[in-house]
Amino acid sequence: MTEPKAHPAKAFRAAILHSLANPTDVGLEDSYQYFDDGVLLVADGHVVKVGHADDILPSLDPSVEVVVLENKLITPGFIDTHIHYPQTGMIAAYGEQLLDWLNNYTFPEEKRFADVNYAREVAVQFLDELARNGTTTALVFGTVHKESVDVFFQESEKRNLRMIAGKVLMDRNAPEDLTDTPESGYEDSKALIEKWHNKGRLHYAVTPRFAPTSTSEQLRLAGKLLEEYPDVYMHTHLSENQKEIEWVQELFPESKNYLDVYDQHGLLSSRSVFAHGIHLCDGECKRLSESDSAIAFCPTSNLFLGSGLFPLSEMEAKGIKVGMGTDVGAGTSFSLLQTMSEAYKVMQLQGKKLHPLKSLYQATLGGAKALSLDHLIGNFESGKEADFVVLDLHATQLMKFRMEHAQSLEDKLFVLMTLGDDRTVCDTYSYGQSVYNR
Repeated sequence: MTEPKAHPAKAFRAAILHSLANPTDVGLEDSYQYFDDGVLLVADGHVVKVGHADDILPSLDPSVEVVVLENKLITPGFIDTHIHYPQTGMIAAYGEQLLDWLNNYTFPEEKRFADVNYAREVAVQFLDELARNGTTTALVFGTVHKESVDVFFQESEKRNLRMIAGKVLMDRNAPEDLTDTPESGYEDSKALIEKWHNKGRLHYAVTPRFAPTSTSEQLRLAGKLLEEYPDVYMHTHLSENQKEIEWVQELFPESKNYLDVYDQHGLLSSRSVFAHGIHLCDGECKRLSESDSAIAFCPTSNLFLGSGLFPLSEMEAKGIKVGMGTDVGAGTSFSLLQTMSEAYKVMQLQGKKLHPLKSLYQATLGGAKALSLDHLIGNFESGKEADFVVLDLHATQLMKFRMEHAQSLEDKLFVLMTLGDDRTVCDTYSYGQSVYNR
């Protein structure tokens, strides 16, 4: 890809909020920065500075365009740490738990991705939905078809998005026309890594679907890819459902636990992201923490499939990195605002509170940390990439009415989380350029 062309400086004036650190680590007060009347100055795809309008506006060159946004809040772009692009067309599929849901809905839909034209059509729809919902970075499952990932990267490159994706590895316990072999999966993944990893803002993830659909030989070759390309990602599922865990134990009787299957094949690292992790034992938590691996918390799909309640507080107390994922299509919304709302409910059911500033952290800087990308994205520190979203505080009549009665920043943010969805997103900017405008 050619280098992105230079873009002149541009200033955006609105209320601005971004996370500085995990509230769990530093306390709420030191975890964020908020400017009621702020300016975000961007140039050439990067943040130049952020601050109070009174401090920044007088120093701007007269040539700098200032975009004034009334009743709006600017936050960093949302980061989705687990989502399936091929499941866009089966979102809101009725009435199953995980394993039946895979067989009855997921596999039949994913077979369609052998058709490159269909894969491209869905990729375009998927990326449009991400932008419409303010998501600027995502860790994405493809299908077993090499072409499905090739097309996804092509469409992401056109928009200059920071996306991470990979071809699914699946050599057993799936329909024959959705399986590869250990060797073909390895070779296809290798070719895609060579073509796309670190091209522009794109990254590759070695992607075994989950332990039950890969033989030990396939997992061994997945580990070999991670050895050969140490800066690629590893993306899979872990301990989502109790029946799934029992199945893994039957298939891998020599393993100590579910995570140990992956561990034995060299799949744990600071670039490994495990979706769900609801039902983990102490030994699994210890290894996740030691290896600096991350979990993607997917509250919407966990509730939709009846999988269980993710113990966020316990995972963080054990030193595990946690991002937030929509998990479309078991997740029922592309919106990380709606996902934050579901996360709040998941915590409530466990007798815990989830503060709105903590939710924002999980969906932005926390996601960046989970993906080892916090040096590039996640907040508005000077020099970071200018991925941001403009949120309309008056997006609906009810939201407007409720905002007029909000007493604090936390109150406004909680209203956004609870009542917000794609209607709340006015503009989405990736690398300083608009990729969606309502």
